[in-house]
Amino acid sequence: MATRTELLARAVADADTATVLTGAGVSTASGIPDFRSNDGIWDRYDRDQFDIGRFEDDPGGFWADWLAARGKLFPADPDPNPAHESLADLVGAGAVDTLITQNTDGLHQAAGVPGREVVELHGSGDRVVCSDTGCRYRGPADPARERAERGERPPVCPQCGDALKPSSVLFGESLPEHAHLRAHAAAERSDLFLVVGSSLTVEPAASLPETAVNRGATLAVVNLDRTALDGRASYVFNDRAEAVLPAVRDHLLGEDRARGE
Repeated sequence: MATRTELLARAVADADTATVLTGAGVSTASGIPDFRSNDGIWDRYDRDQFDIGRFEDDPGGFWADWLAARGKLFPADPDPNPAHESLADLVGAGAVDTLITQNTDGLHQAAGVPGREVVELHGSGDRVVCSDTGCRYRGPADPARERAERGERPPVCPQCGDALKPSSVLFGESLPEHAHLRAHAAAERSDLFLVVGSSLTVEPAASLPETAVNRGATLAVVNLDRTALDGRASYVFNDRAEAVLPAVRDHLLGEDRARGE
């Protein structure tokens, strides 16, 4: 009798258009905490510290808190884990058509998914943007963080002198329009939608799998805790992404092919 991971692998293989949405749970095995579990980010920090209003009122204080939180919570140089690597293999093989992520850690790209093929709903932690929307400057985050660590808080835009802001979406900010449109279009055309490591509590990302299901897609959910859409899913794995996805990948591609041998 086929295992549940084998059945899911068959469903992915049979899909004309497969979309994956990843959340914080796909990166916890890389040492990056999630948001809502015990000892998660919002268990340790007040979300108001990272609100767009806080940034606008006190950009220097925002940067001080931002740097302190990053230093305490995130590994200096996190590596992709087997969940990221499995998804990279599936994208590379053409089994996954669109990879949408709520994460800003860049680990899908580090695992080998081309940047243009990752829809970053909440922006990227690897870039900064000018707070003056008329300036349109975008640049790498590392130099700005280094300047902030040396005391330039906030670090300022090299083009206009206004405060730089991490390009990851803060509370109170709208999602990047192009990413939102790409994600919604993918949900509408999918016939299989796989949720990995997301609690499906943050909108508008939480609506994407529902949009897909309402248009007839098969839904699969891989998440440690139950989600509001589990009852509509054909496949539910209350397990870690790094345990489930490699098995699905190996069933679908074969172990040698998945590892590039």
